[in-house]
Amino acid sequence: MVDPPKQISRPEEQVLLAVHKLQKYAYSLSIKKHLEEITSKNWSLGAVYDPLDRLEKKGMLDSFVSEPTKERGGRGKRIYKLTPYGIKALVEIKKISEVMWKGVTKVSLENKH
Repeated sequence: MVDPPKQISRPEEQVLLAVHKLQKYAYSLSIKKHLEEITSKNWSLGAVYDPLDRLEKKGMLDSFVSEPTKERGGRGKRIYKLTPYGIKALVEIKKISEVMWKGVTKVSLENKH
């Protein structure tokens, strides 16, 4: 498989990070709630499903259906998990972000408006 792209969209990055943080609890609704808490913005389920689908197609996420649960009427939840390519993408994104933000201070941002 080809190495993951160094650049992914911001929503894809946020979804990847949410999956990483939620681990075995990374299913669509928990991801949506986590993103809303972190970003203080409303996320539609479509805004979560679209990046999940793209990331799975890119080979950065895998998913499986959990055991059925009573609260879901006997249906399982689709659980997402980072692949080695997804982990590599997050490491690269973090490196790029750190370099881009190096030397940028709160004071320098406040003096630009």
